[in-house]
Amino acid sequence: MPGDDLHTYEPTDLDDMSPRQAVDAVTADIRDHYITVDGTGLFNATRHIGLLCHLAARMAADVEYQLAPNVADLPPAETLGANAGHLGRAVAHYTQALAPLIALTTTAQDTLQQQFDSLDHHSRLRVHLDDGGRALAAARTALEAPRPPAAASAPAPVPSHAPAVRRRA
Repeated sequence: MPGDDLHTYEPTDLDDMSPRQAVDAVTADIRDHYITVDGTGLFNATRHIGLLCHLAARMAADVEYQLAPNVADLPPAETLGANAGHLGRAVAHYTQALAPLIALTTTAQDTLQQQFDSLDHHSRLRVHLDDGGRALAAARTALEAPRPPAAASAPAPVPSHAPAVRRRA
């Protein structure tokens, strides 16, 4: 859309960001591209789902990468794993929001009865979008947790157990 140049991130851009920056970028994109009850809202919903899926897959891949030796600048694998779960919930809620959104965008709202019938769809849409937003906020909060101090690079030596010397009395 002309003039719609607010926070439009693509997955390739997200890959160049830290996990926290990527979550913030997707959150900004979702906040700035509303899901309205029309074709634009449907496009925005599918875009949000794509970004969330990419972000969840990236967090899961970062977990695997973090478990490899000599990895720096990533949150602990436990944090990244929890984050992937939060992002998975966000994906699920945004995907569940599609059904009421499609019903609202394809059903006429001309009569009072049609508008009354659509209240359930509006309610379900709002619940899923709010729950998705909370899951995304939980992912961000998990990334804000302080990191434990870095472990020493060399493992501690294992104490040797010398055989006991028996003396005859």
